[in-house]
Amino acid sequence: MSDYLKDMALFVEVVKARGFRGAAAALGMPNSTLSRRISELEKSIGLRLLHRTTRKVELTEAGQAYFERCKRIVDEARLAHEQLGEMLAQPSGVLRASLPVDFAVTYLAPLIAEFAHLYPGITFDFDLTPRRVDLVSEPYDVAIRMGESENSQLIARTLAMLTPGLYASPGYLERSGEPTKPAELEQHECFNILRTGTWTLHDGKRSSTVAVSGRFTLNSVGMIRRMASLDMGIVLLPEQIVADELAAGRLRRILPQWHGTPRPVYAMTETRLLPAKTQRFIEFLRERLGRNAVQTSA
Repeated sequence: MSDYLKDMALFVEVVKARGFRGAAAALGMPNSTLSRRISELEKSIGLRLLHRTTRKVELTEAGQAYFERCKRIVDEARLAHEQLGEMLAQPSGVLRASLPVDFAVTYLAPLIAEFAHLYPGITFDFDLTPRRVDLVSEPYDVAIRMGESENSQLIARTLAMLTPGLYASPGYLERSGEPTKPAELEQHECFNILRTGTWTLHDGKRSSTVAVSGRFTLNSVGMIRRMASLDMGIVLLPEQIVADELAAGRLRRILPQWHGTPRPVYAMTETRLLPAKTQRFIEFLRERLGRNAVQTSA
């Protein structure tokens, strides 16, 4: 049974790495040995699990079903092993995470540095590309995401709620005037990343939906923030995203009594069976974000 579990773990690594070469390198074992072990596993099961070509490895239908079961078994075995060892107190290993680039650079970076000092045994592999990584088929432990959680089989843990505010540069306000009520935003240059054409604002008791427009259509928070600091218009973003610009005086809050709809920040994982390194990271971010954010979700 122990050999079965070991070979199942090897099979899971091959699928995650999408090939024998990458998996062998990650596991620190010869490619030929890994290939032989998977072949022996297939023989013992009596089914082909992988289609092998010179360029890539693909799962068969049986392999896909086997992978889904194996991954959970391997995760549970690894978790049980960790919980019995010292790793729970001082976790180690590589933490692979997908992070939203602008939020990570502006706001998460100092928190991650603090976390790294607390847990010197952990090394980090971060993906800050805009794409949404596939936590099931790619070797990521956690993805930090903003906005609504997509309807999927992933486990979403709410870390905080970030409340957007209205910001503009002193130069833009000097040139175009400062709005005194939400309706006046319709006469201004506004950057809208969601492309809805409207902003819904709240002041505690009232809500106001205004049509907004501008010369630029952008899908990058970083570019929107930069253009606003260059006197090109008004943005509706969480304070945590524009913190550097606020501190430097490149942007300032306008209509301070009004704010946008709070947006959740999630930690997404493929399973509830988390290794100690991932547990600690999520707990740390929840505690720090909850302390610093305008609002916090339980």
